[in-house]
Amino acid sequence: MKQGNHHQKQKITKEGVEQKKKKITRIFLAIIILVVLAIAAMIANDFIILGKNSTTNLVINNKNVTANLKKEVLIQDDEVYLSKSDLANFFDQYIYEDTQNNQIITTYDTKIAAMKLGENEITINGSTKKTYAHIIEKEQTTYLPLSELKDVYGIEITYLADSKVVTIDSINREQKKAIVNQDLAVKSTTNFIAKTVDRVKKGSFVIVVSEEKGYTKVRTENGKLGYVKTKQLGAPVQTRQAIEEKKAVEGKVNLVWDYYSEVASAPDRTGTTIEGINVVSPAFFHLTKNGKLEENIGQKGQAYIDWAHENGYQVWPMVQNAGDGMLAVTSKIMNSYEKRQELIESIVNSCVTYKLDGINIDFENMKKEDKDLYSRFIIELTPRIKEMGLIVSVDVTAPDGADTWSLCFDRHVIGDVADYIVFMAYDEYGTSSNKAGTTAGYDWVELSLKKFLQTEEIESNKIILGIPLYTRLWTEDSSGKLLSQKTVAMKDIESTIPEGVERKWDDKLKQNYVEYKEGNNTKKMWIEDSKSLSAKLDLVKTYKLGGTAAWEKGMETEEVWSLLAEKLSE
Repeated sequence: MKQGNHHQKQKITKEGVEQKKKKITRIFLAIIILVVLAIAAMIANDFIILGKNSTTNLVINNKNVTANLKKEVLIQDDEVYLSKSDLANFFDQYIYEDTQNNQIITTYDTKIAAMKLGENEITINGSTKKTYAHIIEKEQTTYLPLSELKDVYGIEITYLADSKVVTIDSINREQKKAIVNQDLAVKSTTNFIAKTVDRVKKGSFVIVVSEEKGYTKVRTENGKLGYVKTKQLGAPVQTRQAIEEKKAVEGKVNLVWDYYSEVASAPDRTGTTIEGINVVSPAFFHLTKNGKLEENIGQKGQAYIDWAHENGYQVWPMVQNAGDGMLAVTSKIMNSYEKRQELIESIVNSCVTYKLDGINIDFENMKKEDKDLYSRFIIELTPRIKEMGLIVSVDVTAPDGADTWSLCFDRHVIGDVADYIVFMAYDEYGTSSNKAGTTAGYDWVELSLKKFLQTEEIESNKIILGIPLYTRLWTEDSSGKLLSQKTVAMKDIESTIPEGVERKWDDKLKQNYVEYKEGNNTKKMWIEDSKSLSAKLDLVKTYKLGGTAAWEKGMETEEVWSLLAEKLSE
């Protein structure tokens, strides 16, 4: 009896296993069928979501940036609005709210625009016109109408209501289109199984974004981005050429400042040339105590410009704020949008009048608290100068120093906005020093350059290295107390140092040093000569800088220009 029950249980168990196997097989087959049906559904129905987006998608230059939006794209009366924060993110990181005048200031490439809140007008590069749309406030967010800014940002805007997509294209970028050879689905990826993002019909056009391994990334007429097989398209046709910015100076900049006082006339350079130089910066402009731009050009200045152009030199005159009381004057200008614009208009008009090639802004001795406002001045000036195809160069000091000498500059912003930032790499020890020292030691110059590049994050090819064509003679008493210092031009160094004084090479500073007695006092000088300049000029090549600027014409020895020409051509 027990044995029979055992065989019966064994038989039932085997039958159960077989049934389970069949059940598992049926389930497995069902899963396969469902997968096949799903794939078929993907192929047939493609999960197209056109017109079902919960928010408006934003495509800028064939890239969907919707996920990067800080606020939603706002559509009102068929006008496309972007928030101020999104405009800062995508177009103008320096967009600025001028609370004094209740307006938004935005700059981009060659344009500066001002829009007053709630008013239907816009001022672009000094010209005011009426607008259809205006700035609006919604949920404590400021929105600007894109169509009114298309000339500022150089863009084309299309709102595709059916697919809820806004496309923005920069008109200075290349664009290619291709005809579609057959009805096809545009896929989200190049994978074998991929979601269909759109369908395009034979004979329609798509924008070609890129090509890769038999596939072409396209943008459809619905603003959707995806992939098709390249063989399904006709040959791409260029519908818009890229506009490349022409370099104003080929190769390295080799500038020399040609300084003369506000009461003197421009020097007569007729019949002379300066080897290797491609830019001259004469002292044409300065601020007056009433905050106006005053020129010192006249007939001799015009003759100077003619001489420079005849010899192939560009003219980037200095705009200076030098003189007693100018700290307060400069601050007053920087703290007013209207006064900044007034100064900018004066500079622009002078550039047009005298057919200049650029400008060199040499503002020093400014308030630390005006640092950001000085940056605003450069941000607002640069588009106006670039619109004319001219160059903006801005002089700055070393990163570390006094409030009004060093900490008044935001070098990162200036270096980002201007064409060139000129590092005045001299006066390591200058007129305000309480001890004797070198004017421009190699170690200090290199350390400062590294700060420009690494801390301030300025592109190396935008940095012009300023070099001194002078040094200083220091006098100390018997106790080592500093009594006086005086500037000595390179050409006068030999006649200043007494005969027989030993010169010692300092390899850290890469300069010759002399020290000698004069009565009870001690004289000290760190010499600037062709050897010291050569070491500093090597930094231009080492760090791939944009060039050099020498202060100042008339202080040099004969071999300086050939040395500069040689070093900058390497």
